[in-house]
Amino acid sequence: MANATHLSDHDASAALAERIREANAEGTPLRIVGGDTRFFYGREVEGSELSTREHCGISFYDPVELVVSVRSGTPLGELEAALAEHGQMLPFEPPRYGAASTVGGMVATGLSGPRRPWAGSVRDFVLGARVINHEGNEQRFGGEVMKNVAGYDLSRLMVGAQGTLGLITEVSFKVLPKPGATHSLHLELSLDEARQRLAEWGREPLPISAAAWLDGALHLRLEGGPSSVAATRARIGGDDLDNDFWAALRDQRLPFFRAGPLDETKSPLWRLSLPHRTPALELPNADERLMIHDWAGAQRWLRADLDAEALRHACQAVGGHATCYGPRPAEVEPFTPLPEVLMKYHRNLKAQLDPKGLFNPGRLYAAF
Repeated sequence: MANATHLSDHDASAALAERIREANAEGTPLRIVGGDTRFFYGREVEGSELSTREHCGISFYDPVELVVSVRSGTPLGELEAALAEHGQMLPFEPPRYGAASTVGGMVATGLSGPRRPWAGSVRDFVLGARVINHEGNEQRFGGEVMKNVAGYDLSRLMVGAQGTLGLITEVSFKVLPKPGATHSLHLELSLDEARQRLAEWGREPLPISAAAWLDGALHLRLEGGPSSVAATRARIGGDDLDNDFWAALRDQRLPFFRAGPLDETKSPLWRLSLPHRTPALELPNADERLMIHDWAGAQRWLRADLDAEALRHACQAVGGHATCYGPRPAEVEPFTPLPEVLMKYHRNLKAQLDPKGLFNPGRLYAAF
């Protein structure tokens, strides 16, 4: 299903492996690039560009078994279109950030969309992966069925590793059927009222698949069987909302995000990841009513000039963390610094899988 103008699967993977062998021999760091739509997510990498764009296409798809295997350079939109032809989808609703967004970048960053709390994350649906290691050898982890992993599952370890442990060349996913009915609602509620309603609805088997509060209103998406969606819609009330709202939220195209994470005329954009039902945080100079509360409040978007250490301390105090999307002051790390014990494990893992530091060095943390 790959475009005929691209290199064959064997030729493309062989070319990537050869580049890595050369880099390993010369000690040359590599900057892995797909669509480069997520470049803002993490630290800047200094290295020779290694592009996966020619390594693209769907290598295996069984709609009956709900399994698809796809090469890392494949545009995310191409994969989703192929799934849609069979009435199926990636359940974790990954953000695109642009038409050039690739499957490899989606897996490497591990970001999920509005359906995440109800369906699961990217990692939850990865069945297996092919990865080229620092010696230029392609290795396969996992498989194409749910129970096909013996020992430690390195395929899922690659999710969110930002390409620092090896080059992902192919990933197998579990996919799901699209819901039979979808309807979105807009309810004028205060933030406190929205929290209370969501807590009440969370105790019932309602077909809610997305919930976000912003601009004085709760936005809900109902998905499931037509009768269940219709009954819940009638019960909850509210005004109809265009279903496209969720794609705009997912891809940061709402007015709140419009300046872009690298627009230096704006305050930094922060993503707060918090436990479910976390109350308002005690943050100086930050009004929670001016945030976007996605994932029913577990993911909050904040644009403000705040002391990074104080913000991260407030999030860690309730079991969460804060990520700076940008524009990022030079002294602020994008990701919350790890405790020394966890940092030691990360360094040891990096040393085992990438002893010369070839792959995206410094992308996550300066230490590796």
